[in-house]
Amino acid sequence: MITSQEEIPSVWTTSFVGLVLTQFLGAFNDNMIRWLAVPIAQEVIGPEMAIVVGSLCLTFPFLILTPTAGWLADRFRKRDVIIACKVAEVALMVLAGIAILYVNTVFLFSVVCLIGAHSALFGPSKFGAIPEMMPTENLSRGNGIMGMVSIIAVGLGTIAGFSLYDATHPVLGAGDWATVWPSALALVGVAISGLATSFLIQTQAAADPERRVTINPLTEVVPSLKLLWDDRRLLRTALGIAFFYFLASLAQQNIDPFVNQELGLSKTDVGLLLGLLIAGVGIGSVVAGYISEDKVELGIVPMGAIGIVVSSLLVFLSGILVDVELPIKEQWAYWGACGGLFLLGASAGLYNVPLEAYLQFRSPVKSRGTILAGSYFLSFSLIVISAGIFYLLSVVINFAPSTIFMLAGLITVPVAIYIIMLMPDLTFRFLLWIFTHTLYRLRVHNRYHIPDHGPALIVCNHISFVDGILMCVSSSRFVRFVIYADFTEMPLLRRLAVIMRVIPIRSTDGPKALIKSINIARDALKDGEVVCIFAEGQLTRTGQMQPFQRGMMKILQGTNAPVIPAYLYGLWGSIFSWRGGKIFKKWPRKWPYEVDLYFGEPIHNPKDAAEVRQEVERLGAEAVAMHAKKKPIPARQFIRQCKSAKSRVKVVDSTKQSLTGGKLLAGALALRRALSREVLGKDEQRVGLLLPPSVGGCVANMALALDRRVAVNLNYTLSEEVLNVCVKKAGLTHVLTSRKFLEKKPYNLEGAEWVFLEDIKEKVTAADKAAGAFGAYVMPASALERSLGLHRVDPDDMLTIIFTSGSTGDPKGVVLSHANVGSNVEAVDELLNLQDADGLLGVLPFFHSFGYTACMWLPMCYKVRGVYHFNPLDAMVVGRLCQENKLTIMMSTPTFLKMYLRRCQKEHFETIDLIVTGAEKLPVDLAEQFKDKFGILPTEGYGTTELSPVAAVNIPDHRSQDVYQQGTKLGTVGRPLPGVTAKVVNPDTFEDLGLDHEGLLLIKGPNVMTGYLDEAEKTAEVVKDGWYITGDFAKVDSDGFVTITGRQSRFSKIGGEMVPHLRIEQELVKICECDGDDDGEITLAVTAVPDASRGEKLIVLYTKLNKPADEVIKQLAETGFPKLWLPASNCFIHVEQIPILGTGKLDLKGVKDLALSATAIHAS
Repeated sequence: MITSQEEIPSVWTTSFVGLVLTQFLGAFNDNMIRWLAVPIAQEVIGPEMAIVVGSLCLTFPFLILTPTAGWLADRFRKRDVIIACKVAEVALMVLAGIAILYVNTVFLFSVVCLIGAHSALFGPSKFGAIPEMMPTENLSRGNGIMGMVSIIAVGLGTIAGFSLYDATHPVLGAGDWATVWPSALALVGVAISGLATSFLIQTQAAADPERRVTINPLTEVVPSLKLLWDDRRLLRTALGIAFFYFLASLAQQNIDPFVNQELGLSKTDVGLLLGLLIAGVGIGSVVAGYISEDKVELGIVPMGAIGIVVSSLLVFLSGILVDVELPIKEQWAYWGACGGLFLLGASAGLYNVPLEAYLQFRSPVKSRGTILAGSYFLSFSLIVISAGIFYLLSVVINFAPSTIFMLAGLITVPVAIYIIMLMPDLTFRFLLWIFTHTLYRLRVHNRYHIPDHGPALIVCNHISFVDGILMCVSSSRFVRFVIYADFTEMPLLRRLAVIMRVIPIRSTDGPKALIKSINIARDALKDGEVVCIFAEGQLTRTGQMQPFQRGMMKILQGTNAPVIPAYLYGLWGSIFSWRGGKIFKKWPRKWPYEVDLYFGEPIHNPKDAAEVRQEVERLGAEAVAMHAKKKPIPARQFIRQCKSAKSRVKVVDSTKQSLTGGKLLAGALALRRALSREVLGKDEQRVGLLLPPSVGGCVANMALALDRRVAVNLNYTLSEEVLNVCVKKAGLTHVLTSRKFLEKKPYNLEGAEWVFLEDIKEKVTAADKAAGAFGAYVMPASALERSLGLHRVDPDDMLTIIFTSGSTGDPKGVVLSHANVGSNVEAVDELLNLQDADGLLGVLPFFHSFGYTACMWLPMCYKVRGVYHFNPLDAMVVGRLCQENKLTIMMSTPTFLKMYLRRCQKEHFETIDLIVTGAEKLPVDLAEQFKDKFGILPTEGYGTTELSPVAAVNIPDHRSQDVYQQGTKLGTVGRPLPGVTAKVVNPDTFEDLGLDHEGLLLIKGPNVMTGYLDEAEKTAEVVKDGWYITGDFAKVDSDGFVTITGRQSRFSKIGGEMVPHLRIEQELVKICECDGDDDGEITLAVTAVPDASRGEKLIVLYTKLNKPADEVIKQLAETGFPKLWLPASNCFIHVEQIPILGTGKLDLKGVKDLALSATAIHAS
């Protein structure tokens, strides 16, 4: 199961907050005492010497005590070490106040040295505690925050130290308490606060409680450095961190003379400019954490190093361009220095944070304290060296401070070059990160499923040409890609392919080349690397995920590597995808483009590639379900679509009514106002409709949607009694209809009132029309949506109630949400790539879920026109509508197609290029006959009311010179829609049966209903863990196509075996050659009735048979069916008509009742 980014544990735990506050107060106090002591001492020993001595006193203890600090961090619980250090800090700050009050410079700097010792002991426990408080994916963010807080504390402490000196001017050893008490109070007060916050910290048990005590701290140096030496990556990281501290110390010492001597400013200004430098480091640290997201991103390091070079030279130029004749703050040099120092700090933060995070990430838990201590030793060794170099450059050689900044930048040049040469792959990956995050708003979910160490094979769907780039910048580890060899041979990409160590593969190169590529990938896994493969082998041209190639299983052989399923969401339709048959030839739909990448739970030892494909598909279903709740609801989509098609025809019906998008929206808005004013109560949420598929039906449904009411389209083929049951279940008080329609089939409503649209039309005022026109033609879409309150609608709120057909019993009210319907029409649009020129035939009634969603909401929300007729049995009218309106898409049932096959002419369907059928199985011979006559092959889809309704569909194949992708497989209902997944299970145990096994079909996706109306128990019976139990038996093949083999209610248990009615029915139709009469009516149906001896017996109802029953049974036996599957000759019963529903589906309940009645008569 996937988790949203919001569900990743927050970095801001109580323990981390305590650590951050403790670190802030400690660093603040360290620098406040340091920069209070330095100006005091400058009056005695001189400016440069005071700075050098102050730096040495604070940092030299780190060289001596850091190894011991590492031992403490491993030997004891880190919380206990931190608290002990804070207790010591309180005592030391009291001592500091006394030193300032009474004694000399030596004692004052001795206290500063002891404070440095306290910080040295505190350091490894502080940094070692971070990975104990948070998961790996938060390490960069946590270190960024810690770095920012530390630097802010250093800056504020520095300013506070200088400010205390300027405010009180304490004189060393003068014994004047009046000048000392503010400083003493500040120092001790901050120390006590740090002690208090340290009690919030909670860490794990001691990492190595058995570690032997070492009296001589120097004996710990060698082991800690040896641990670094044994792991060259750790050693290089520690040296990189040490270089950062060298530059930071040099800059901190150099800024005082730079500001005083070259810029000619006061001590307070020293604090302010030093604060800019430090603020830059803090912001750079936070930015590094943000860029790293929930991974360690070393590619930032060379960018930081380059930034250090550039900013150091900028500070140098500022220093040499100062004009002593003009006020400094009016010169470019001053502002250049401010900007240069800030940029220098920001670059340093970008450079350091990834290194700190990587050191923690790579260090083994048991020796982490010792490793961090070794790193501290190197860092503070260079800090001490920096003090000597500063003295040499500034006092001995007498270089100007600006020149020292230039030298700092120049010595960083070879460091930057070395880093880039050392990790060109990570450097280039970060450049790709900049590129992708400029074009895309990329969100990565569940990155933690990629193991921190060891091999892993990432398998992802393949949507666009940038999939690999997005995957590259999203992984927490460096990824090697298996890529089509032609791309690696392009002039611009050849060098990059070498840098990124891609693994080229090409099926046309022959077996040896293929085996070589597979072996390279396998060896990479054996070496503990992460490899990614797009197992479809090609970009999808249809929007559906293609079959996975078997080569991925050969890569896995002998590696024991887990497979990490991944799903890219949001790229279909981008300029780098094949949607619409074009690539690089589309305008971006928006910028930045929103893309999500989801990682799933590792799959260990998959049995085949198809199993991995199924897991990727399921991951996609969960991803799309999450996003369905973030998309605009259908009513908002309707507004936007109508505004984009203001002058283009959107809806037409057989009465010659037609409306453009603008008029459709204006009409719906005007009707909404009239209904709310004249009929509907303010709190009346549910409103019934008894209207045929027509322009008027669309306007009425849209008016209710814009008014945030629930439309309940009632089934006008039901009996009056059942219709009133639906009205009562839905709690309706008003039902919208038309007199003309009601005259054809009168109903007496119970408990509800008819509202005739003809009457409402008369009550639509000029003001209503003007408001509708203003909303449709003048108001921006966003303003109109807000004025209607549509922005407040929860996507999970009820949009409609659709009553089931009742084919297996009383109709149930299916509650569909805005997200259900919206996600369903979006998926259909993605597959069909609907355009302005497309027209859709809407003959399925709106009370039918397919008619409601596909025939009504699809044209309302997307570019396709809707053309409607109230009676799908009027074959000639349907044909004429298709021809006159140049329709391209037809939604129908096989029963209706039979009539069109017999009665329509080829020119009627000349422009149709897609026919999708549902509600019943599409016979293969019917599809072929239709293609022979009209030149278009009908395909079959699958869905139920509970699935909003479309779950799977066959779409046209893609054929080009180089690529063939199958979209249709006759005899199946197609592949699941994008974002929908299917599986088959054992109907008794619900064990997943896998692929190519027949079982009970379950569907999962954003299209699964909210539930049955007021029937929580029934809902719980059919929806389990997000999976809808369809009641149909099916199998899913390795290509992802679903084949329906029967319905659970259309099976009989005879003699302990399951006997499928549908299979027998299909064979009987072939044998009897009775696939329908001239009107396309069903002439044969199989059902079952109770039987005393075997539980049930099969009954065949027929209107015409064409052969004697005994002959039919004989031919049925010759097909190889078991004896239990053969009906008895006396179980063939002639009836006047086979019961069917208004939707064209077989009325299973009616068939059962008719069989029971007929067998009772025969028995009597």
